Amino acid sequence: MNTMSRIITGIVIITLGLYITYDTLSNLSKDWWGGLIWGLIFIIVGLFIFLNKKEDNIEKIKGLKNKDNNK
Repeated sequence: MNTMSRIITGIVIITLGLYITYDTLSNLSKDWWGGLIWGLIFIIVGLFIFLNKKEDNIEKIKGLKNKDNNK
């Protein structure tokens, strides 16, 4: 996943998690804890995707290996 798609995906998932959390807390129903858990899971996964720099390093290494194999 390149940098731009990682940023877009991370922001979309974080926004979805924030929406789920906000909607759950504003409409406290019987199962409010379920929505809160799902919202927090989306936020954590979105942050992980947004802040993951290891994959960029892996793509750089793969690119270097491909250039060496073509010579």
